[in-house]
Formats: sequence, structure tokens, C-alpha cells
Amino acid sequence: MKALTILMTVFTFATSAVFAESTVFVNVNVIPMTSETVLSGRTVIVTDGEITAIGYVDDTPVADAAVVVDGTDRFLMPGLSEMHGHVPGPDSDSLERVLHLYVANGITTVRGMLGQPSHLDLKSALQRGDTLGPRLFTSGPSLNGRSVTSPERAISMVEEQYAAGYDFLKIHPGLTREEFDAMAATADRVGIRFAGHVPEDVGIDRALAAGIATIDHLDGYMESLLRPHDDPSGGLSGPFGVFIADQADETKIAGIVAATVEAGAWNVPTDSLFRHWASAEADPEDMVDWPEMKYMLADTVARWYRAKRDMLDDVNYHPETAARAVALRQRLILELHRNGAGLLLGSDSPQIFNVPGFAIHRELEYLVDAGLTPFEALQTGTANPARFFGQRDMIGVVKTGAAADLILLDANPLDDITNTRRIHGVMVRGRWLPRRELDVILDRLAR
Repeated sequence: MKALTILMTVFTFATSAVFAESTVFVNVNVIPMTSETVLSGRTVIVTDGEITAIGYVDDTPVADAAVVVDGTDRFLMPGLSEMHGHVPGPDSDSLERVLHLYVANGITTVRGMLGQPSHLDLKSALQRGDTLGPRLFTSGPSLNGRSVTSPERAISMVEEQYAAGYDFLKIHPGLTREEFDAMAATADRVGIRFAGHVPEDVGIDRALAAGIATIDHLDGYMESLLRPHDDPSGGLSGPFGVFIADQADETKIAGIVAATVEAGAWNVPTDSLFRHWASAEADPEDMVDWPEMKYMLADTVARWYRAKRDMLDDVNYHPETAARAVALRQRLILELHRNGAGLLLGSDSPQIFNVPGFAIHRELEYLVDAGLTPFEALQTGTANPARFFGQRDMIGVVKTGAAADLILLDANPLDDITNTRRIHGVMVRGRWLPRRELDVILDRLAR
């Protein structure tokens, strides 16, 4: 309980600490995300963190005591999900920063991909509203080549994390085939999902067959496109295959896509991470001056700059090969989507020029660049996460009975995906944060 007490004391945000009985969005355009439509001229009533009524503005009475938000010419949509986020621990000076940056950008759900025991208390504090931040689904500590030393250790880690109450297991590189198989079998036996990377000794075919829930970063896909014995790198394929894209056989895309669909695995492409780290088109001299960098600590931005420079200066790096890797990833994203393999919105923030929250809006734009429509891109961060978590009618939609995790926008994102940045206010589990309060948060965090 000590960690929870610290979190409640340090991170509770005061400006909206008292919940109104009801908040009402009047004359608003609703984007329900149950279908590609806009419901014009609606009144949406929120009470105790739940959407309790949606009706035509002329037919829906508003209680005198309610907080009224003018929705005229504005668009109300579900809050977005960051499906590959990293949440610091309670002793980090970045925890409040990360949580508040997510909220200020309309991120109302985060899947934490590198968990620790303190996150279980944090998850509860966030759900109760004691701490300002998104609802949290968290992995346990990573299963990787250092933490797992034998198949027996893999089994015990799975059993321990399941008993502790983590939502899923995080897989990192380094597991042997035997350790991975022991992990997967135990996860299936106790009933907990595993997600993340595809260890080199395992390969994507085995990961899919074993029931991996999500493959993050399109990890292992580039390697799956190589012809047998065609890898000239000696195993040094670079992050997510950036060094070997010139050897990829595009005719193999259909096969790996079909295997993904058959396995029922989801993908979290994190294309923003790949582009910001590996693309020569993203110049680190310009990236350090992106507007959102002022919300990160100076030493963090400097570390990101060095990581990017190290990539560009690597002897195995070639701009033309990296450009082909970007193009191949775009094709993979589009083919996975078209063939029914679920996509989930994620950026892997905070990480290499991916500022929490802001990176999700860049990720949406990259999904549209890959060929998705704005509505399809928005589905990856709303309705799709709801399906993945088994909460189809609870989150990711605007409908009666759903959680009041909402974004009010000043323009229609279905017309232009960049309109997701035009945030008029955010509601987190019924707590309304208008633009002026979001600006207070951002001004306080500005470097």
C-alpha cells in the first residue's frame, strides 16, 4: 500500500478533483465508431463516469445542475488507446509527465508493455480516479534472455505473474525455443496471454502457432520475407530488419499475412518508432526541434538524438535499404488490414522521438499514409482495442452505457486525420478537462 499512498499524494491533479454530478455535451456531432458515420445535433449526457443518454438536442432535457459543454460545430469521439506504451515506476520523475502527456493528447487507455509490481497499484488508482491518467492494462516484468535462464524459470515466471494479477506477459528477445515453448504452454494452461517481440530462436511461424496475442513493431516479418540462406548480415538484421530489406522477397507477403490471419494474432506496427529511428528522411537535426520535444527532459531528447545518429552512422546502414524497409512495412500494414488481421494503434512511447500522446497522432497519420482511411486508422485506436480487451461495449465507442472516455475535437477527423490534434477537451472516466486545463498541464510540463 505504500506505493499507492505515494502515487495518490504526488500525482493527484487538483484542478478538477471534484466531479460534477453530470456533464452534458450539447448540440455536438457524435462519431460513435460503431460505424463510419457522424450523428449530428446530439446531446450526450455523462453521469458518474458513464454515458447515460444520447439524444437529439431538441428532445433531450438538461438538468439545471449539470456542467454544460457547447458542442456546436465540434466532434465527440471515443478516447484513443496507446497499445504499446511504457509507464515509468513510482520513483521516476517522469511518471506524472508521461501520464499527463497521454491525457492531454486524448489517450484514455494505455497498454503498458514493461510492467512492474507498482503498476498493479497504479492501475487501481487510475481506475478510481485518484490519479490523473489513462486506464491501464499492464504486463508483468519482461520475459527475456536475461530474466529467463531455463524452461523451468519460464514456467515459474508465468505462474507468478498470473497469480499477481497482471493482464498479460511481455516477451522480449533472447528466449530460446525451449524457453519460449515452456512459456507458451504454461500461459495457455493458466489462461494468460503473451505479446510483444518474436525471439530470433523462435521465429514468426512458431510464435503465431503458439498463440501470440500481439506482434509488436512487425517484429519478425522482415526476416520472414527472406529467401532461405539469403541473409547477408550474419544475423545482424538491425532493428526490425532495417538492414536486410533489400533482400526481402515481396512475393512472400501473402503467405505470412495469411498465416497471421489464420492464427488470429493482432499487430501493433509502431511505425512511428521505426520511421523516427530508422528512416533517413527523418533528420535528427530537425527532430530535436519538433514542437512536442519541449515536453521532454533535455537529456532524454539528447539520448534520442544520439540513438538516431548511431543508427545513421552504422556501417550496415544504407538509406536506400531503409527506404525500402519503410515501403515494405507500409505494404505489410495495408495487406494485414485488408485481409482481416487486426491492427492496434501504438507508438512505443516514450522512445526515440516518440513523445507520449503526441506520437499517437503521428502514428495515425502514418497509418493513413500506408493506405488506411481515416476511419480505419481511428478504429485501430478505438473499436479494435475494445475488441482485443473483450470490452466491445465498454470502451472505444460513444454509446449509452459505455465508459465516458472521450475527446471533443474542433474539426472532423474523418475528413482529415490530422484533426485528431485539434483537441477542445478530454474526458477521462467522466472527468472533464477543457482546453484551458489541458494547457495548464502542458505549460507545467514544458521544458
